[in-house]
Amino acid sequence: MPSLEVDRVVKNYGLRRASDGVSFSVEPGEIFGLLGPNGAGKTTLIRMIMDIIRPDEGSIRALGVPVTTGVKDRLAYLPEERGLYQKQRVADILVFLGELKGLPHHVARRRADEYLDRVGLLETRHKKMRELSRGMQQKVQIAAVLLHEPALVILDEPFIGLDPANRALVIDLLKETAARGAAVILSTHLMDQVEALCSRILLIHEGREVLAGKVRDVQERHADSTVLIETDAPLEGRPEVERATPAKNGLTRLALRVAPEKLLAALVAEGRSIRHFERALPSLEEIFLKTTGAAP
Repeated sequence: MPSLEVDRVVKNYGLRRASDGVSFSVEPGEIFGLLGPNGAGKTTLIRMIMDIIRPDEGSIRALGVPVTTGVKDRLAYLPEERGLYQKQRVADILVFLGELKGLPHHVARRRADEYLDRVGLLETRHKKMRELSRGMQQKVQIAAVLLHEPALVILDEPFIGLDPANRALVIDLLKETAARGAAVILSTHLMDQVEALCSRILLIHEGREVLAGKVRDVQERHADSTVLIETDAPLEGRPEVERATPAKNGLTRLALRVAPEKLLAALVAEGRSIRHFERALPSLEEIFLKTTGAAP
């Protein structure tokens, strides 16, 4: 059974349609990418999933049932904006939020220390939130979201304010969360993280679905005649090659005027040594820009 089923949801704000018949599902243990430029309708969609606002048409089921107060205790949402109490102590905030999600006090207290330790902030448990840096506050918020070990987690820009080391820490946490069977929905403008983490993606633009599927399938659908090659053959000036540029690991990236198979056949016929030859898939960022015309 899917952890989340969104079926043809519509939401209007006056004459503007923020969500126009969007449908998708997310499976247990899956990290799913929800993408779109600013104003695409991602936040509206997330708020409908969390039952903060109601769709005008369509339906949303979380963990097999309509989103209700009962099932909400098994959901978690990290909004892009910070919302923790700045004058309160870190551990007290986490315990309070854990109890709101139904944890007994002693369990919430233990989990608060466990998750603070997991994000490297156990020593801050008696500090007030306003004493922490931006990145530290973001990690506390992520700990707060995961504290009650929800079955469905929605994260809107979770990497804001984090340096590369802390981004890697959060990525590990998300992988662990999915590994225990939770469904994770990730909304972020960092396309390299989406490629590394997400099994499937949904790209929405102006409230509509414009692209969906497995990350690899999406990349293959948008691939052109660009290849990565390592060979002893001179490549500059060949009639098949429009442009040659250096790539990583000693490879050369070729933009071709012909199908890749034709260049490969020509090199084989010439008796050239070909140590590496593969179709170069476009990055999600390239696909995003091509599809929406907007920066992620």
